[in-house]
Amino acid sequence: MTFVIGEACINCKYTDCVDPCPVDCFHEGPNTLVIDPDECIDCALCVDPCPVDAVFDEADLPEDQHHFIELNAELSLLWPVITDQKDPLSDADDWAGKEGKFELLERAAG
Repeated sequence: MTFVIGEACINCKYTDCVDPCPVDCFHEGPNTLVIDPDECIDCALCVDPCPVDAVFDEADLPEDQHHFIELNAELSLLWPVITDQKDPLSDADDWAGKEGKFELLERAAG
């Protein structure tokens, strides 16, 4: 199993989860983060720091977000690694807690 970033991160991109990670498994896109399943060591240190509860153990990912397993794997091959916490998107607080953000995902390189 691995950890997966779900829909809640889209248009927020809080990076509180990045600093506690002991490996370089986070990748940054324009408006979200993803986790490289081949690099993730399943330590769970990234889960609690996320202010929008966007990080899931693959086994606990809501059924309607299972497509994020493949999406994290795909986009982690395209986007650059992020190793330090950054400021969230300027309007992150406005997007936090909103559902139905998948169509807003930007796939261009971060």
